[in-house]
Amino acid sequence: MSATATTAGLAGYPFVPRGVDIGGHRMSYVDEGDRDAPPVLLVHGNPTWSFYWRTLLRSLPARGRRVLAPDHIGMGLSDTPSRRDYPHTLARRVADLTAFVDGLDLAEPLSLVVHDWGGPIGLAWAAEHLDRVADIVVMNTGAFPLPADHGLPWMLRAARLPVVSDVLVRRLNAFSAGALVLGTGQAWLPAEARRGLLAPYDRPEHRVAVHAFVQDIPLGPDDPAHPVLARLEERLPLLDARPVQVHWGMKDPVFDADILARVERGLPHAEVFRYPDAGHYVLEDEAEAIGARVDAFLDRR
Repeated sequence: MSATATTAGLAGYPFVPRGVDIGGHRMSYVDEGDRDAPPVLLVHGNPTWSFYWRTLLRSLPARGRRVLAPDHIGMGLSDTPSRRDYPHTLARRVADLTAFVDGLDLAEPLSLVVHDWGGPIGLAWAAEHLDRVADIVVMNTGAFPLPADHGLPWMLRAARLPVVSDVLVRRLNAFSAGALVLGTGQAWLPAEARRGLLAPYDRPEHRVAVHAFVQDIPLGPDDPAHPVLARLEERLPLLDARPVQVHWGMKDPVFDADILARVERGLPHAEVFRYPDAGHYVLEDEAEAIGARVDAFLDRR
């Protein structure tokens, strides 16, 4: 995928992507701010990419920080390997993030900001590298296997069906497009957000990872991602020893109030902000409020 072609004229994303080799695949990332400044690592979920972090990529460097936002392999402007050439599992995502952090010259400890699948990926890394983490910001995510009684919305259920899911997610891009509607508390996301969030996923071969992320959601202990999430849940109290700030869109159909309650039980000392009119894409719905609160939170360091 051509980063130049994808980002040309893309409103809200004036950043020049860089690239690093991770396991034989090019991982694209944005690196803004002073290289000697305290680093902030932004880890996105599915079906987003570093574009989702654009407001923080502008505001945090202006506050004297180095801000890094990688695109997971298969997502955003990173390489888009096939399932044959890349496993697309949660364990591999955590390993990729570990390699990414290890490969950069960061003035650690760093600040970690996570959303959606970026939560399990980033928090699983943090739970194994506590000495490398200064503080954590969490947005609408999970850090444990989904409870047995927590059903999936119809869109996620459909995106997991054999054959049907390939048509819906990979060929028709219905999951990414549907997330624009179900992921916000607004009537409709602004044009900048709609165009930017969809930009990299313009053809079926660029949607393999979007499809694989949904299929990797564990529904039982035999699913590959389950052991990673179970270990993260076990180690979550260790992360509570770090300052944690939580931002939660209360209109999220997946990471709802019950999931937030479980996050709060695992991180009882966290500072929690609820946004009643925001959805899963909470940073899109409440960019100004969240940006100000994240700035203040990181300033405490």
